[in-house]
Amino acid sequence: CGTGPPRPQGFIPQKEIVYNGLLPYSDRLDREATELLAEIKANLSRAVLLRELWPGVAFWSNKLFSFLKLYGRRFSKEDHILFIKLLYELVTLPNLEPHMMQSYAKLLIQLLKKKELLSRDDLQLPWRPLYDLYDRVVYSKNEHLGLIWFPNSVDHILKALIKSCRLYFPVSSTKEMLDEWRPLLCVFDNIMQKAISNMELFLPTIMPPEEHSQSFQLWFNELMNLWMSVQNQPSWEGHLVNLFARLANDDIGYVDWTPYIPTIFTRILRSLNLPVGVSHMVAPRYLTNSYDIGHLVLWITALLGGPGNPAQKELTCLFNSIASFYHPSNHGRWQARLMRLLQRLPACVVRRVHRERHAVPSWITLVPECQRLTDEDLQEFTRSLTGATLQAMFSKTGSTDAAFALQNLALLTPELTIPPVLEKTYAAMETLTEPHTLTATLSCMIGMARSLVSPNSHYPEGRGHVLPLLMGSLPGVDPNDFSKCMITFQFIATFTTLVPLVDCSSAPSQHSDLTEIEKNLCFASAEFEDFILQFLDRCFALIDSSTLEQTRDEMETDTQTQLESLVELGLSSTVSTVLTQCSTEIYKVMALQKVFNFATANIFETCVSGRMVADMCRAAAKCHPAESLRLFVPHCCSIIFHITDSHEDELDKELLWNLQLLSEVTRVDGEQLLKYQGDLERILCVCVRLRCKRAYTLACSLLEHTLRSLSLIYPTEYRSTSGGFDTDLPIRDWGRAGDVADLGVCWHVPDQEEENFVFQLLSRLLHPELQRIKGHVSGDQPMSREELLQSLAIVQHCLLGAGSLLPPLDGPHVSDLVPSMVNLGEIKLHIGVDYDDSRENYRVSICQTMRLLLHHILEHSEDDTKSLFVIIKIISDLMFFRGTHKKDFDSRWKSFTLVKKSMENRLHGKKQHIRALLIDRVLLQHEMRKLVVDGSVYKVVHQELLCDLLLLSTSTYSQVRSRAQHVLTATLGTFSFSYRDLIPRTLQLLSPQHTTGTQQQFKGALYCLLGLHSSLGLAGARDWDCVGEVWPALVRCGLSPSMTLEKQSICGLLDEITDRIHRQHDTIGIYFTVSNMKYEKLVNDLLDCLEDSNLPWKFEHMAADLLSLQLREDHPLPPDAVLYFTQSLIHDSISIRKVAISAVAGILKQLKRPRKKVAVKPSDISGIEDPEGVCVGDREGNRWLQYDSNNLPLSEEQWDSQPYVEKTHWGYYSWPREMMIHAASEKPKDDLTYEEMSEGEKIIFEYFSDPEFIDQLIEFLSLEDRKGKDSFNPRRFCLFKGLFCNYGDMFLPLLWPHLEQLASDPHESSQRCVCEITAGLIRGSKLWSFSKVDRLWQLLCPLIRTALTNITVESYTDWGTCIATACEGRDPRKLHWLFELLMESPLSGEGGSFRDASLLYVLQGGLAQQQWRVSELLHRLLAYLEPKLTQVYKNVRERIGSVLTYIFMIDVALPHTGPTSSPHVAEFVTRVLEQLKPLTSELEIHNHVHEENTQETDECTQAVKLLKTVLKWLMASAGRTFTTPVQQQLQLLPLLFKIAPVEIDESYDEMKQDARMCLSLMSQGLLYPEHIPLVLAALEEMAGSRSWHARFSVLTYLQIMVFYNLFTLLSVPAEVLRIRKLVMQLLLDEQLEVRDMAGTTLSGLLQCQFFPLDPSLQTQLQTLSQTYLPKARGELASTDLVRRHAGVLGFSACILSSPYDVPDWMPQILMDLSDHLNDPQPIEMTVKKTLSEFRRTHHDNWQEHRQCFTDDQLLVLTDLLVSPCYYA
Repeated sequence: CGTGPPRPQGFIPQKEIVYNGLLPYSDRLDREATELLAEIKANLSRAVLLRELWPGVAFWSNKLFSFLKLYGRRFSKEDHILFIKLLYELVTLPNLEPHMMQSYAKLLIQLLKKKELLSRDDLQLPWRPLYDLYDRVVYSKNEHLGLIWFPNSVDHILKALIKSCRLYFPVSSTKEMLDEWRPLLCVFDNIMQKAISNMELFLPTIMPPEEHSQSFQLWFNELMNLWMSVQNQPSWEGHLVNLFARLANDDIGYVDWTPYIPTIFTRILRSLNLPVGVSHMVAPRYLTNSYDIGHLVLWITALLGGPGNPAQKELTCLFNSIASFYHPSNHGRWQARLMRLLQRLPACVVRRVHRERHAVPSWITLVPECQRLTDEDLQEFTRSLTGATLQAMFSKTGSTDAAFALQNLALLTPELTIPPVLEKTYAAMETLTEPHTLTATLSCMIGMARSLVSPNSHYPEGRGHVLPLLMGSLPGVDPNDFSKCMITFQFIATFTTLVPLVDCSSAPSQHSDLTEIEKNLCFASAEFEDFILQFLDRCFALIDSSTLEQTRDEMETDTQTQLESLVELGLSSTVSTVLTQCSTEIYKVMALQKVFNFATANIFETCVSGRMVADMCRAAAKCHPAESLRLFVPHCCSIIFHITDSHEDELDKELLWNLQLLSEVTRVDGEQLLKYQGDLERILCVCVRLRCKRAYTLACSLLEHTLRSLSLIYPTEYRSTSGGFDTDLPIRDWGRAGDVADLGVCWHVPDQEEENFVFQLLSRLLHPELQRIKGHVSGDQPMSREELLQSLAIVQHCLLGAGSLLPPLDGPHVSDLVPSMVNLGEIKLHIGVDYDDSRENYRVSICQTMRLLLHHILEHSEDDTKSLFVIIKIISDLMFFRGTHKKDFDSRWKSFTLVKKSMENRLHGKKQHIRALLIDRVLLQHEMRKLVVDGSVYKVVHQELLCDLLLLSTSTYSQVRSRAQHVLTATLGTFSFSYRDLIPRTLQLLSPQHTTGTQQQFKGALYCLLGLHSSLGLAGARDWDCVGEVWPALVRCGLSPSMTLEKQSICGLLDEITDRIHRQHDTIGIYFTVSNMKYEKLVNDLLDCLEDSNLPWKFEHMAADLLSLQLREDHPLPPDAVLYFTQSLIHDSISIRKVAISAVAGILKQLKRPRKKVAVKPSDISGIEDPEGVCVGDREGNRWLQYDSNNLPLSEEQWDSQPYVEKTHWGYYSWPREMMIHAASEKPKDDLTYEEMSEGEKIIFEYFSDPEFIDQLIEFLSLEDRKGKDSFNPRRFCLFKGLFCNYGDMFLPLLWPHLEQLASDPHESSQRCVCEITAGLIRGSKLWSFSKVDRLWQLLCPLIRTALTNITVESYTDWGTCIATACEGRDPRKLHWLFELLMESPLSGEGGSFRDASLLYVLQGGLAQQQWRVSELLHRLLAYLEPKLTQVYKNVRERIGSVLTYIFMIDVALPHTGPTSSPHVAEFVTRVLEQLKPLTSELEIHNHVHEENTQETDECTQAVKLLKTVLKWLMASAGRTFTTPVQQQLQLLPLLFKIAPVEIDESYDEMKQDARMCLSLMSQGLLYPEHIPLVLAALEEMAGSRSWHARFSVLTYLQIMVFYNLFTLLSVPAEVLRIRKLVMQLLLDEQLEVRDMAGTTLSGLLQCQFFPLDPSLQTQLQTLSQTYLPKARGELASTDLVRRHAGVLGFSACILSSPYDVPDWMPQILMDLSDHLNDPQPIEMTVKKTLSEFRRTHHDNWQEHRQCFTDDQLLVLTDLLVSPCYYA
């Protein structure tokens, strides 16, 4: 049967790319794929066995990548598993170079992508190797020292890899992971972030139900309780939320979330960071660690459904409370998050419904029946989102988010989603004043098109709207409004793609089985004809208004503007869609004739309108080529012949227009062109030789289009159903999806006749041109430049037209490029053309001619740049072009994905696309095969062209250079290993020996090197041979005669090259002795360059930079380089010193001797076994880790006998499986003797033992670099830490005098230098023996004291950093000298308030690092501070507030956590309240104390001072603590309410501002159900206070509290009633301001539906508002007025609570309000305010809203709203 070899028996491919089977040559692909796969398997396994990672494994794994792109997973399951296992082994090889690891990871992600193909029974992957790799890369210890460099994207790719692999981790892995990471769960430590993010990444959640007890059930309760009890969103909380969301989504129905739902929604609402309340106090900035919207959406979606559907109620409430934020008039920094939430939620629900109802069954567990979403659930869901979505349609950020949401909602419930949008669309089509509403509604309709058009059981009447919509959109084709025009084109194209435009009005008489709706559709379809006519007329009008004469001045150019080209594109594609989709009758009888008449009746200019008309004609001709060519070709040909025969040289507009028309009309099915063979050939022969440039250019494009139509493979029709529209009932095909199995693509494949015609044209046109050019080169027949350009144009267009029939360049390979024991051959893909060897190979002849011409031009007329440009293009096409350009392909692929997205149906499954899209995808697959070229073999032909390109890249003119360099870079990316041939040639031009070069050549060569480091040519940047040549050459080119540092451009270029090397450098692997020698050679070459005294400074810096990139963790730096860097520490240039400091720090790390570690069992030390279960926090078992001043190591034996644990987090949560600590028993050898040192160690030792060197070094280190900008430099710290760690205290005697001198010098730079060295000393002495350490501290303590007495504003942060760095990750018992020193009376008062604050800051830095292990010191500090809390100075108060936060930080209420041994908040607050007693009795608190320190000691003054400090503490702890002590804070509330002012005024004193801030922060706090009654009781008590300020503040507090804890409060109905009662009570307050505020609060509570507006509330307000006011002459009875005002305020609150719609109760309440318009003040004022507000908010959609009122009500309203006072 000729379909190639049959498949081997039993071969079942995992998953093929279906589109391959639809290609016209699909029968050849099977064999091709099988052969390629066999080759990949053989070579890959051979390379692995030979251990040839490069080039063998690298080359063939790339080929596997291409294989996946071309054929999908077309291999058996066994192969699939083997490939994955092999790559998994490769990725996790211990010291694989980072870049290779990254590329294998990418490939592995591709292989694991379709999880349904491999079940967990087929494949298991161990998790630990992957974790070790991740840990090594992401938490690399050596990366910051520059010992290893990773690619930028490596974190990202590894995370993606882990996500793909975690599915296949074995069952036992969850337990192992928890054992590994539980010990890290110490909330105070940064390591918490690592632990939780690891859990988020690694923990597997997709498991069969029987394995749940071994997977998520092991951790769910523990982590969930942790999350529930933590507040203030610490940075790791987001990871926890992501983990829960993933769990919920993967195991719907197996986790019971019901108890947590209120908490989840409360936290979601809080994390949106919305501004709330009257004062708009936004939470402090550090509360913005918000959750990731993508995961939130997953979580919400997974919670929906199930019995009772509890989550949906919360979701409805959530959207009700945030709906008004979606209104277009509101926007802020929160808006983007809200929009993302709205956009992604429906899409996520669609995915879930797809998974439950339509997905192909696979091994992954299904959602249990009872948990699936029912249709009612979906309707509920849509209702909850509709309000917000309809408002978001018109948002300022554009309508795309809303359109995407509506598209998905319409898939779920078309009957609810589509009608409201339709209504808005019709309204928008009628108004002329608001074009933006039209664009917004149309873009939403486009997304919903398929749901509207498809025959849908839920919404059958939708299809009736198609015709009215199409007719209504026609006025949008408007030449004056560009954006409206584009969206209208898109709208018409979308709808016509889905609907065949066929008149079936005769169908009802022939068919008896039509439904009523179908009959109506048939009758309506008679209007299609009318629609097409009107549409074409509109398009003609659009074209007429955009001719060149109208849109340009005389002066401007005659090229298109960008807008015009967009309109042109929109026009041609829409016309093409409309005409493709219309029936043959309509097309033949009307459309074609109409277009033909329009095109031939006028003569258009060929620039703007001409292109549009020609495009339109092309679109028309494409649909039915035979009929249209019969009209156009003879007409155009006769005119062209007539003109060219009569007069030649004149430029004739008519000639140009007909050529343009003809060149576009011929872009149709090639078969039809053969009938006009003679005419076309005759025209081409005449016209390509016309003298006029525009004429021959048009003729050339006619030539190209004709050749392409004849020689390419392409589909010839794109209708929405295969086989045309001649079926009897086209309306049944509306919105039908194409069927991949039965697409029926009609291909155009060139047959023998067409090929003959192509080669006939080439021999008539191309052959003579080549002869002519050869004549010009040999000098027999020289041509002018214009003639040469014309010849080149013909050659270029012939190549572009017939490129796919010309075989690619071939010939002998360039040998010996790269040594390999594996075959590195290229893939030959069949692209549907069998080349005919008997014909002349024009590609070769063009190639030879072009090379001759190129060298001729470069020698004789190098300034003929126009010809050179064309030659460069031709060279590029000779090498790559086979019918498609990469750029065109990319843009078509992009637009294909866009259209696919806007019209896909994610609900019903994969590939439910419309037929035209599917056909397009098949064509793209064919073009992709033409473009797969990476890994082509580098042949001699290519080598010759490459040398020519290099010549051009280094020629005189910059334009020529840059174009040639562009092609050159592309070539390097295509031909494997070609860079190894090019680099030596380029470097030759840079070398100092190359004396004949020019500056242009030099610059061009540098640009080529820059190109080598661009994304395409990166291979060369990782090949030892090339790096070893390029880097030294870059430095040496500084000695080249063409090099000048005066030229700005060359300096910039060098900077860019080193910058790019820096950015892209990642460590290159050293695997064998060969590469080892190459590494050493490179380092020595760079050092040789540095020794040359003539080297300009710029190059010296460059060399030092490059040399520092060669530090490695797996191989020591050669001694010469160590010497260089050590000497450079005192180099004159600051930038070289900086490089040297980093480098020496890295070298010291390389030289560090490994220390012995031993495993210990904690229970042996403490004698206490930890109890079963989780037990966290301070307990007997970890008491020995605490700092204990009675048991400090003060003598040698004590020092040696205690085990020290340096890692602060160990033992807090649980103990690690095996705890390794530095062996105490092993005596450290005190000093290395000189003889034992290695080469490198000796060098450093010698220099640092030299007093002069040290003097110089310290002098440089204590200089200022950038005044006022310098801070503690971690690089210098690392340098000293390494020195003291490796050499002990050998260098102390030399350094000490300098340190003492610097410490007593108050200058910023000297102090900073002391800080860096001190921190290095303390950290470096970690493993010294006791005697050394003791000596060290005897010296250090006085030094630090001296320095701290000299502390200044500039240096106190440096000292804080120094002490914090010194204490980080150290056992506090080993640093007892330091802590005792810092604890000596920090608040002595000597040296003023600043010194006190600074000392506290420094102390806080040290203690904060030690967290829970210094509880004794925290107690001592608290006892010391408590009497001093009544500080006068503001800065000291603020610092004390911050220190108190840290003291109480350890007192957390987390699950399973025992009471801490650190200070407790509760006790502290009780003590403070006792002292604040005097204030609670007073009515008004005045700020008695002014800043001068008066000696008053009465209780009140002291209490006020104390209160100020307490406020600072409350503010500081609001966002930092993990759990808030609510009970304790409540006791302070009454005080705060008393002080806090009502209005916002900057002039208030500090205490009042702080009190206000505290209230705001406390009201935003997270409440637990058990706290609510307490808070409410406090508020109720305050509401009875005598001060109206306090009553007013109760309301503001309440607003914020309710919003931030909405769902938690709603879950306790009794408390909701209490709140309602409280608000109603305050509504009757005697103080006007309080009543107003209560009204506002009420409206806010109604708006987020905190309680409903039920009849009882309405009657209550009604009764109040009807309170009778006695007509007394004198004072009005005040209580009656208050009651009446309260009722009116209540009504007003109701109206303001729905600002953008009119609920059914509103008209009546408005009427009631209007009765009070003439009441006494303040009632009248309230009524007027409310009415004007109502008018403002309802004005936009008044047309819609007025339908809710009766006529009488409307009369009254109009009367009210347009009252005379507006005109007074």
